[in-house]
Amino acid sequence: MLPEHEIGKNIRMIRKLKEMTLEDLAGKTGFTKGYLSKVENSEKAPPVSTLLNIARGMGVSMSELFGEGHEPTSLSLVRKNERQQMARNGTTFGYSYETLAHKYPDKKMEPYILTIPPEIEQSPLFQHQGEELLFVMEGTMKFLHGENEYLMEKGDCIYFDSGIGHRGFALGGREAKILMVILSS
Repeated sequence: MLPEHEIGKNIRMIRKLKEMTLEDLAGKTGFTKGYLSKVENSEKAPPVSTLLNIARGMGVSMSELFGEGHEPTSLSLVRKNERQQMARNGTTFGYSYETLAHKYPDKKMEPYILTIPPEIEQSPLFQHQGEELLFVMEGTMKFLHGENEYLMEKGDCIYFDSGIGHRGFALGGREAKILMVILSS
């Protein structure tokens, strides 16, 4: 897996190999050419929902965006010390993600451990095709899905349509650790 500061460069390389312009990719993702250029030139990875949208727009897997190989396999074991930090201390939003299945090529699901720091007062609104599961492993979070608000505590799990705007906030002055699984459609 590529280090975070290489992901944007890899996106650019894949886009060019596919003979896509920024305008082509913008048309397929709904992002502006300027935003996509910033993603390609940034030292920080964008949110996972953005990466999913870009991967879908280019017709590749998230694994390819992360520079992972395509050796055929029917199983991927990622030990605790092999997890990859992605967007450490987050992207612009302060979230961090740890990959849980980065060794498995062409995944249908994207599992992560999401850490939401307590100091975030304004969380971004995420919205992308597919479905998502969030399981609170540590802490407490407020989760907004569309017009609805949910208080989630350790052990709570929510499964939802990720095409509806959603966001989460850690509560109680402590970070929240979440098992997040995204199924893109």
